[in-house]
Amino acid sequence: MEFFRIKRDIPFMSWGKYTTTISLVTFLLSIFFLATKGLNFGVDFTGGTLMEVHYSEAPELDKVRASLEGLDLTEASVQNFGTSRDVLIRLPLKADTNSAQLSGQVLQALQQDDNTVEVRRVEFVGPQVGQELISDGALALLLVSLGIVAYLAVRFEWRFAVAALIANLHDVIIILGFFAFFQWEFSLPVLAAVLAILGYSVNESVVVFDRVRENFRKMRKASVPEIIDNAITRTMSRTIITHGSTQLAVLSMLLFGGQALHYFAVALTIGILFGIYSSVLVASPIVLWLGVSRDDFVKVDKKEAPAAP
Repeated sequence: MEFFRIKRDIPFMSWGKYTTTISLVTFLLSIFFLATKGLNFGVDFTGGTLMEVHYSEAPELDKVRASLEGLDLTEASVQNFGTSRDVLIRLPLKADTNSAQLSGQVLQALQQDDNTVEVRRVEFVGPQVGQELISDGALALLLVSLGIVAYLAVRFEWRFAVAALIANLHDVIIILGFFAFFQWEFSLPVLAAVLAILGYSVNESVVVFDRVRENFRKMRKASVPEIIDNAITRTMSRTIITHGSTQLAVLSMLLFGGQALHYFAVALTIGILFGIYSSVLVASPIVLWLGVSRDDFVKVDKKEAPAAP
């Protein structure tokens, strides 16, 4: 499906030096912020108290958050759990206050607004669990990256695998850089968004690379930059439709999903925008610079040997 057709190919490869320079600067800045500021890990990673409370009627979550802010628990996470009358509260560690004392203070504050609130369970999540989540998350990122490289190397060629891996890691590091710079809370949903972006971004690269491979067989007299420019230009309509539709769904979560989905949607938004950019203006120039050629995809017929006299 195409809503529009671009008649002349856009010279993307002529901008390769500038786009990759911008990407390199952004990438290095992200690493700098990660090294100096670090990620603001949520309760899932740092440990804390988990409370499940029940109301007789569906409460307003904003009022629940306001009650917790009165206890100086501004980093607490509040979301519905199961039904609209059940609320799950994640409380960060608080100095000189154990889990039992903290849960008692929270219950008392909540009962001032609604005396029907009941505590269903209270659990303490230790920092050791958080360390395991961090290591497991890093392992998941590594395995996904290796899987992407193996898939592209088999389907296309090793140059495409290297280019896609660099572009995807570029997206991940920039997402983490944003969260480090603004000190947004990094939680399990955000980690899930980062893993989702890895697969989402490589899908765009696969579409472009597949058209490049097809062009090598069809455009016999064209140069490699012209082949790549044509591949990107011919897939732009699909790119706009696909990513535009996805971003509309993510935007609805960002605007109406509440605090529980806010940073999840923010991470997806950053990933979608940079995923388009990296697939077109980072991965493709890298493939060109690595020396991809028609011989990598089109077998050249061997000349018949001259007949013996």
